[in-house]
Amino acid sequence: MSKSIFQFTVNDLKGKNVSLKDYQGKVLLIVNTASQCGYTPQFQGLNELYHLYHQKGFEILAFPSNDFGNQEPLEAEAIQEFCSSEFQVYFRVFDKINVKGKNAHPLYKFLSNKSLNGSVNIAPHWNFHKYLVDSNGRVVDYFWTFTNPMSGRIRKKIEKLLI
Repeated sequence: MSKSIFQFTVNDLKGKNVSLKDYQGKVLLIVNTASQCGYTPQFQGLNELYHLYHQKGFEILAFPSNDFGNQEPLEAEAIQEFCSSEFQVYFRVFDKINVKGKNAHPLYKFLSNKSLNGSVNIAPHWNFHKYLVDSNGRVVDYFWTFTNPMSGRIRKKIEKLLI
């Protein structure tokens, strides 16, 4: 089995299939999000991070999830409206999925299982868990929920991958 995220297809907020192959050659930060979480203000830091590195080949892929504390009660159109009106989100937000347990989306099963991805063995413990993926689609690191998206640790790792 491939150790790359490029084998997966996800749905956008309109229900359209999106192949993650579309992101080949890009450094990615994949984040599970929620609109009613105490960490929801991280959308602002994610926007800053996106603007800082987007022109250099960086993308953020956000996956809303209701897996933690029922903190994502919104559905597709309402999620889009929330992200646009509350945080002016510029990066891609996908359809709501499960990110943990037996019903986890195949992408998240891959991201959180070292036997599948070859590197990281941690599932999200809460909203705004972040996975860093290199331009070849390989999972290279993760960051806990409480890690500020604009932290030096995240920026240094992204810069290293963009070189």
